[in-house]
Amino acid sequence: MQSKIIIPPPLQPGDLLRVIAPSGTLRELEPFKRGVEIWRDRGYRLEVIPEIDDRWGYLAGKDKDRRDRLKFAWEDSECKGILCARGGFGSTRILEDWSWIQENPKWLIGFSDITALLWSLYKVGISGVHAPVLTTIATEPEWSIKRLFDWVEGRSIGELKGKGLGGGVVSGILLPANLTVATHLIGTPYQPEFDNVILAIEDVGEAPYRIDRMLTQWRMSGILGKVKGIAVGRFSQCEAPANIPSFKIEEVLQERLGDLSLGDLNIPIVSELPFGHDGCNASLPVGVMATLDGNNGLLMIND
Repeated sequence: MQSKIIIPPPLQPGDLLRVIAPSGTLRELEPFKRGVEIWRDRGYRLEVIPEIDDRWGYLAGKDKDRRDRLKFAWEDSECKGILCARGGFGSTRILEDWSWIQENPKWLIGFSDITALLWSLYKVGISGVHAPVLTTIATEPEWSIKRLFDWVEGRSIGELKGKGLGGGVVSGILLPANLTVATHLIGTPYQPEFDNVILAIEDVGEAPYRIDRMLTQWRMSGILGKVKGIAVGRFSQCEAPANIPSFKIEEVLQERLGDLSLGDLNIPIVSELPFGHDGCNASLPVGVMATLDGNNGLLMIND
């Protein structure tokens, strides 16, 4: 179990932040540019790598190039944080030949495929933020943008409200993730210990049977019997193809997770929380203590 986590020093306007694309290649520049302006309007100095629109198949450049750009940003002592351009796929490929430099901890901000980097940082004791990337932040409501800046600038953030499925109230280490990316980290050196963890999951573009398959793997591995609680965000674009018999995604989540809040396990579960793709993506700090109220449907970051 990760017993100690370093939260990087609070950011303040004027700090230098580096912008990289560690996963998929950029598809549209306009949403990205709007995201850059939100941070710059806040007063931050953003340095965007010249190769931000690099492309190698579906990746934002070859593995070595993306790894080198991440390494350069991490080793730059003037840089206080790293902003990810988008998710997609590719960060796990970087981790095949990578180890974090634990000195000079700084913020890493992103979600979706960036889960792999956030979890690998958590493994060495550094907290990142599961939060909007630069191609999505401009679509966030004002309160969500404020929540992100409040956290990285050293202020407390409020509770999130969802639908309580029972199980009582627990406190534990918050570990947010994209379900698909997290599933493919199981059995690798970047799989964390799950004792005392509140697992927060979301996903996009996965058919219900695929979500079923992944959650069944988590159940059979014994992991879901170890966690303290489960916070469920948005599962968007997860409808079954037309004219194919299927459960709805809500039915899969209920059937594969709902029984965990009953009986001896008594694991609190809260669904319909406002984080994930295709809608409000409330920032979730990685590795900090949080409280999950399965009766009243609340997720709270502990002070």
